[in-house]
Amino acid sequence: MKKVYWIFASLFVICVGAGILYFSVYRQWQMALPRNITLETAWGEPYHFSQMKPKVRLLEFIYTNCPDICPNTTFEMTKLRKKLEVNGVFGNKVEFITITIDPTRDTREKLQAYAKTFGIHPDDAGWVLLRGNEKDTKKVADAFNFQYRDPGNGMIIHTTNTYLLDKNNRLIEQFGMGSKNFNVQTVYKAIMDEIK
Repeated sequence: MKKVYWIFASLFVICVGAGILYFSVYRQWQMALPRNITLETAWGEPYHFSQMKPKVRLLEFIYTNCPDICPNTTFEMTKLRKKLEVNGVFGNKVEFITITIDPTRDTREKLQAYAKTFGIHPDDAGWVLLRGNEKDTKKVADAFNFQYRDPGNGMIIHTTNTYLLDKNNRLIEQFGMGSKNFNVQTVYKAIMDEIK
């Protein structure tokens, strides 16, 4: 009886370990921007994922009516941007991508106002604000297991992660969102380590 118990206990530990490995390493390794998507910038210009130049990218999903975590994260990213500009890597080696998960409500005009709030300009070579149709937005979000839904009141419930991508647009690391979970120094170090 003891032998059967140990066999089942060992199998259980192996299965749990395999599950952890799958969700923490293998699945994360598979996360990447889908190449067959074209979104548009806040100023209506097409942004083709298939034509992206090799850069390290920080990906953020937001919606402009978000009362707290989205604008707080974008604000933290502006601090990060300043650090990267001082080192001369923002724009030429590093790009920020902000994608709205509420493309119906987040019109070009709303995204332009959001951009202005955070100092993002139409000719900005280092930061793009993007919107697309529901299908393409979901396809990009699903590629990173970023979950979101509107309970009907416009206050979207969503995952609270940002994503650091390598030059091949594959996930390197996930970071939290908001002023408490998005640590500028930690993200900065990860970016600088990747571009070296």
